[in-house]
Amino acid sequence: MAGAEFFGADERKEVNEVLDTGILFRYGFDDARKGMFKAKELEAEAVKFTGAKHAHAVSSGSTAVTTALAAAGIGLGDEVIVTPFTFVATIEAVMLIGALPVFAEVDETLCLSAEGIKAVLTPKTKGICLVHMCGAAADMDAIMPIVNDNNLTLVEDAGQALGAFHKGTSVGLFGKTGCFSFDFFKITTAGEGGLCITNDEVAYNHMAEYSDHGHTHTGDNRGMEAHNIMGTNFRLSETNAAIGKVQMQRIETIRTNNKKHKAVLKNALAEIDGVTFRHMPDPEGDSATFLNFFMPTTELSQKVMAQFAEDGIAGFNYWYTNMYHFINQWDHIKDLKSPNKLAIHHFGAPQDYHALELPKSNEVVGRLISLGIKANWPADELEAFKTKMVASIKKVLA
Repeated sequence: MAGAEFFGADERKEVNEVLDTGILFRYGFDDARKGMFKAKELEAEAVKFTGAKHAHAVSSGSTAVTTALAAAGIGLGDEVIVTPFTFVATIEAVMLIGALPVFAEVDETLCLSAEGIKAVLTPKTKGICLVHMCGAAADMDAIMPIVNDNNLTLVEDAGQALGAFHKGTSVGLFGKTGCFSFDFFKITTAGEGGLCITNDEVAYNHMAEYSDHGHTHTGDNRGMEAHNIMGTNFRLSETNAAIGKVQMQRIETIRTNNKKHKAVLKNALAEIDGVTFRHMPDPEGDSATFLNFFMPTTELSQKVMAQFAEDGIAGFNYWYTNMYHFINQWDHIKDLKSPNKLAIHHFGAPQDYHALELPKSNEVVGRLISLGIKANWPADELEAFKTKMVASIKKVLA
């Protein structure tokens, strides 16, 4: 679980500093908090690591997507191209912000493909919510010309991809806005939390204000400063931020460990006929949080997963039947089930979600098996895991 593997004295020290002041709120109380602003310190670490001009921390990866969409100007009735392979929060955020999801195909990058985007592009398309899935970047060399040529608004959901780069540029910095998750299972965690980044100062101000009821955070008297826009409460607490700050200071170590351990396992799998790997346009930019590989058919992938279970080997994800990560299981999305009326109920869905034709996505995700990489894997345990993993796959192929 990457960052969570490293919880220790440094996190406790930072949290205790917050508790000692009694100020868990991220704004104001300057004297009582003794000059400590953990959320700001977390944001500074994120700026240093990603190279973004601006970063703003929020309460979750889900609220980060919503904030990034709002700050980019996506809203009521806008048609936004999305992926069928993502944590469902991406789609929920698009709908809850008032926009209309248009599903396109993914390819072996595990992300939206340029061909998939082109196939659903219409004059009504306002933007793309591009997900950098499973720890690595989409094919940005192919996608950015489509964005630029069609004057689209690009928002990057990199919830699973903090630490991923494409040819030296951090994911999240190709579009108007980008965002990450700091939940418990990510490469760095705050327990719960999220982060938005941008190189656009106006978008940054909108992020900071939108996530705090429109507060501009100017002057000394909170609540009496000017309010330029409406917003909501997506604030991150100082205790969560304190953990996230320490975790961001560890990300290079975690990423290095991930790459080393992933290479051991990938090299072993490469010796098996029939096993292939996720396509990465920039392998050096991988965050290495996942090892993603394909079996020749969906049936074989399912048999391998069953064999892993029988042999007691844990840590693998089979997204094709995962309730929260692939469109095949999203009946509540297809049926537009909500306790309240949404914009999509008024405007109507831009596609018949029950009759979507996504053969490439089904083929790719059906054959895909993903393994979460442990950053603190002891060498002997890694070697034993590798041996058991290879043996299980060979049983199926035999």
